[in-house]
Amino acid sequence: MKRRRPNVGGFVRKHRRALFLLCTSGVLFFVGIGMLWAATLKIPDISSIQNRKVEQSTKIYDRTGTVLLDDLNNGVTRTIVPITEVSPDIRNATVAIEDAEFYQHGGIKITSIIRAILANIFSFGYSQGGSTLTQQVVKNSILTQDKTITRKVKEWVLSIKLEQILTKDKILELYLNETPYGGSIYGIEEASETFFGKHAKDVTLAEAAYLAALPQAPTYYSPYGNHRDALEARKNTVLSRMQELGFISAEQYKAARAEKVSFAPQAVAGIRAPHFVFYVREQLEKEFGQSALEQSGWRIITSLDADLEAKAEEVVKQYGVENEKNFNASNASIVAVDPKTGDILTMAGSRDYFDKEIDGAYNIALAERQPGSSFKPFVYSAAFLKGYTPDTVLFDVPIQFSTTCPADSLNDDPPCYAPSNFDNKFLGPMTIRDALAQSRNIPAIQALYLVGIDPAIKLARSMGISTLGNADQYGLTLVLGGGEVSLLDMTSAYGVFANEGVRNPYRPIVRIEDKDGNVVKDYPLSPEQVLDDNVALTISDVLSDNVARTPEFGSDSALYFPGHHVAAKTGTTNNYRDAWVLGYTPNFAAGAWAGNNDNTPMVKKIAGFIVAPMWHDFMQYALTKYPDDPFPEATDTLSDTDKPVLRGIWQGGDVVRVNAATGSPVPAGYTGPTKDRVTVSVHSILYWLNKDDPRGPRPENPGLDPQFSHWEWAVRTWAAQHGFVDGSTITQ
Repeated sequence: MKRRRPNVGGFVRKHRRALFLLCTSGVLFFVGIGMLWAATLKIPDISSIQNRKVEQSTKIYDRTGTVLLDDLNNGVTRTIVPITEVSPDIRNATVAIEDAEFYQHGGIKITSIIRAILANIFSFGYSQGGSTLTQQVVKNSILTQDKTITRKVKEWVLSIKLEQILTKDKILELYLNETPYGGSIYGIEEASETFFGKHAKDVTLAEAAYLAALPQAPTYYSPYGNHRDALEARKNTVLSRMQELGFISAEQYKAARAEKVSFAPQAVAGIRAPHFVFYVREQLEKEFGQSALEQSGWRIITSLDADLEAKAEEVVKQYGVENEKNFNASNASIVAVDPKTGDILTMAGSRDYFDKEIDGAYNIALAERQPGSSFKPFVYSAAFLKGYTPDTVLFDVPIQFSTTCPADSLNDDPPCYAPSNFDNKFLGPMTIRDALAQSRNIPAIQALYLVGIDPAIKLARSMGISTLGNADQYGLTLVLGGGEVSLLDMTSAYGVFANEGVRNPYRPIVRIEDKDGNVVKDYPLSPEQVLDDNVALTISDVLSDNVARTPEFGSDSALYFPGHHVAAKTGTTNNYRDAWVLGYTPNFAAGAWAGNNDNTPMVKKIAGFIVAPMWHDFMQYALTKYPDDPFPEATDTLSDTDKPVLRGIWQGGDVVRVNAATGSPVPAGYTGPTKDRVTVSVHSILYWLNKDDPRGPRPENPGLDPQFSHWEWAVRTWAAQHGFVDGSTITQ
């Protein structure tokens, strides 16, 4: 007889309420035991609470661990003020966003503690806190920042005791004078003076909401950083909570939300590589929290090459000033990455961090901008993965790409799309090698259509471009820079080409040590093969081919380094708002950008004139520091059996090998000199192959492809204009 299994699920459902009460009772029992255990703890003197612990100074170093970039507690500024000298709006805003029940609880909230305990039990960790304002005063002033059960119980007990000897207003006063507001700014008075140039008692409601928004993540929400939108959203959340709690009226809420607040100019001193330092601070703050950083006494060993960073800042400042005069480009940036580790070696985020006229504190290296033609290598990589080759021929001719417009209409007004090249010239049939090296637009658009927008985006994402949306957000303009990217992402992604298809995510921090040199945390490498190694080498071969790019850039351009192996690609947006150069060796990748922070256009010059000279000077210096190995040679995947159009033969599809001397067809096994004789039949590439299977059979009906008629009309028109007659022969 089959044994019946107990119905555990039914039992649990039937007795759910009883089990919940049992668990809750158990939790309360253990909380009570903990409270009794900690009841003997003595509350420290109030004077010790009021003096912030800053003796454990956390320092940020370069990659050698010897060059100090920043001391997180150096020059701490704080002005103590009584609660009566703090605007009621600040007090209410702080309570609203940090601890809405502050005036009702006795230092702790039992429901929050139970929720935190249950969450930590079931997550097997100590992630939940449920801290009140009183607990935060205790935590910041008395206790360490480690997350242990013992420390948490002490925090609860001390919070209750603190509430017994101090008034609510005094506790709030301690909190407001204690709280970090970013950098070396501590306390509400110092924050009010720093951000708004006024006393804490004089701020407006909107300014009070901004101040209350900051303590959760002071570096991330800094009004001088790259997350102003996030700060604005959190400020609005503060105002919304104030209205919900009855601190302000609906009219006050609307007025404060609409108020345009001006922040005072930032003053930062004593920091080397400030853009990079604040980027590192933000990463650490996300991981460990602000207070833990400032009181830990850690040594943060970063990836920065301090010497190379100094060179980057020097050339960015020099050329930034010159570019403003010559090209109306007021700002510039350089980022460098080690492709073999992902280490960020330099991050010069503007021409001068302290230049308020150009908003120099804004880190343009992290901003999302359009990359222009510097995006093309990702599309051509996708083409090579699909079976296309550097010898594949595409036609640089006027083409109407919008199938809603007639093929013979070269109108570029939406919905029509008949773009041109930057020089308004069309060069006819070109190999992909020449088209990429000379940055021609029309072949690149064809290449994107051949591979598909979605595969191109997926490949770019896998290589490190993190800001692209879905395929339906873009059209064929994606290959010309229609998406938005950051200089850091682009430099890192080009490092994948340098590293033979292996991506190392960029790494700003190498390790964290305690004050005695013991490793607190390592940041190990996480390499991943995201691109076929031969495709990566093929791109490097094309981008380092000075002969192929000479027709456009000249034989001695800023992209060329005689005696060195450097691959490079420029990019200029159609509206001349962004100019880029990305380049690399097998051991080093560097990207440069020039333009204006506010997106106003530069003069109508390409990146080769605007940003390439600056990039060249920086790269020239880097070549003295980092090994300059040659790129390994890519393997040629072509064979004589592949379609002529893939082998550089565009005049026709029928190729006969003939004796070079007599012109007669050669027999099998002939080893003498030969030539290829082509029967002329000039067509677009869609005539010769299936775009989804370029090495497979020829399409039986090319006209089924929606782009075929438009491309074919353009190519056949070009062929007729240049005297090509079907059926004639040409010897290659």
